[in-house]
Amino acid sequence: MTTTASQQELFRFLEDRFACAQACTECARSCALRASLVDPDGTEQQELLRRKGIMCAEVCDATCRVLSEDNRMDEAGIRVQLEWCRTVCLETAHIFDKQPGAEDGAAACRACAKACTDFLATLN
Repeated sequence: MTTTASQQELFRFLEDRFACAQACTECARSCALRASLVDPDGTEQQELLRRKGIMCAEVCDATCRVLSEDNRMDEAGIRVQLEWCRTVCLETAHIFDKQPGAEDGAAACRACAKACTDFLATLN
């Protein structure tokens, strides 16, 4: 029989997992949109912005799939995926901060990094 405390932990785990997957999806959308707006023949900074946006979208998409699917990945594998996602999102937010008009993308990246951090806390 499951205790109320363990049920609450399970609910928090599932809520945090869902919130993280949702944040990853939003960040992926925002980064893909930002990358599509950058002129591919632009400056080196614009190319970095485009590549970083695409990479962040791909990492967030992969993380969302890991969190959404019952793929039998062990906790260590999930932890590595979340750490990678958080790192890439923070790096991307930092790059977006230097680009006028990329504030929404930077905010989505930071929200995703926070969701990954919050979800990692439930794995401890």
